Amino acid sequence: MRSSRPSISFLCGKNSSLTDPLSTLLSLLYRNNNRSFMATPITQNPTPPVDSQDNLDDHLCTILEQHQSSSLFSSDLPSPSFSLGSPSRCLDGEWRIERAWAHWKKLGQPKVIVAPMVDNSELPFRMLCRKYGAEAAYTPMLHSRIFSETEKYRTQEFTTCKEDRPLFVQFCANDPDILLEAARRVEPYCDYVDINLGCPQRIARRGNYGAFLMDNLPVIKSLVQKLALNLHVPVSCKIRIFPNLQDTISYAKMLEEAGCSLLAVHGRTRDEKDGKKIRADWNAIKAVKATVRIPVLANGNIRHMDDVHSCLEATGADGVLSAETLLENPAMFSGFRTVEWAEGNDDTKLDAGLDQADLLIEYLKLCERYPVPWRIIRSHVHKLLGEWFRIQPHLREDLNAQSILTFEFLYDMVNRLRESGTRIPLYTKGSDASRISANGIAACSAGV
Repeated sequence: MRSSRPSISFLCGKNSSLTDPLSTLLSLLYRNNNRSFMATPITQNPTPPVDSQDNLDDHLCTILEQHQSSSLFSSDLPSPSFSLGSPSRCLDGEWRIERAWAHWKKLGQPKVIVAPMVDNSELPFRMLCRKYGAEAAYTPMLHSRIFSETEKYRTQEFTTCKEDRPLFVQFCANDPDILLEAARRVEPYCDYVDINLGCPQRIARRGNYGAFLMDNLPVIKSLVQKLALNLHVPVSCKIRIFPNLQDTISYAKMLEEAGCSLLAVHGRTRDEKDGKKIRADWNAIKAVKATVRIPVLANGNIRHMDDVHSCLEATGADGVLSAETLLENPAMFSGFRTVEWAEGNDDTKLDAGLDQADLLIEYLKLCERYPVPWRIIRSHVHKLLGEWFRIQPHLREDLNAQSILTFEFLYDMVNRLRESGTRIPLYTKGSDASRISANGIAACSAGV
């Protein structure tokens, strides 16, 4: 059984709306210098693997409904974020645009960003991706109502640390007041509060959030306005495109006018769920970038660093998001490639001296440091070692047979893979190899 460890999380607190700038500054300074934290162990139970998207939807619903109130507290918080000033209720459009860019530049204008992934972009995985080049990251989507109501959900599903910045905290919602209550709990510990307007799955249809709010734009506008007028950190939105380009452009302009400070655009429609079969529409992202005046991030078709450069050039976007590719290769932003995207033949491919088993060991060590539910760890093991399990299917069967996982079992499983002679290296191309060597990434050991 996994031993209990303190959670690295945030301290929930009430955040009043201060309209006087001096009062706002004094309040923020007081919060920054008078923090006390408590640590309470968290016991996390395993969850069997999920085989299909339909089962995943049902699984997510079950997880959301199972969270009940508890007396868990958190520790080792990062310093609260200092915003660019009071909520933007008194700012006109021009000042909002200037403030949006000032904040983005203050963060260093990150170019490569970990996209939000349900049960997958949690703190240990974010930290692994940051080690290998990610310059910012999103949390998994959080359910605003359950987050507002249930302390256990807050403690288990949102964890962070001082190195976990810049950070977008993403919520799904359809009620502005509930969304604001949830957002106020995290705004001291993030750089953007993000609204999920792009989830296309059945769970979003049933819950009336994500991409299914595209059928009710007034609700979306009210969500953005509520946060923009009441938070001290900027509001961002992650969207999908409409089938009609003009509808997408009008949608983006509406979000900007409502107070959105950064827009991430997934270049697929709500019905285009298969990212491997359907290419994202970079032209639509380019049109949005040409229309709005706030920073724009592009999402879709990012499989390696050549795609990053091509996307930035083709769309004019200010940064790119990656999701599925990072699950198989968290080192992608440092120039490492899986064999699927390696260039050249077997004699000319450059073995980077790093493989997915190495990355898994690093990830597990981060999980020991920053505990997360076992269902999340299990999911990452399958993603990272999927190709390895095709060669040694009995090890996958052994993993699936474990109703209770332990770190000892997982480390031993990696050792058994090694002893079997199985190894699938990550690769580089010439330009990537020189950059990796300069950064010293390839020489890093598997330990954290």
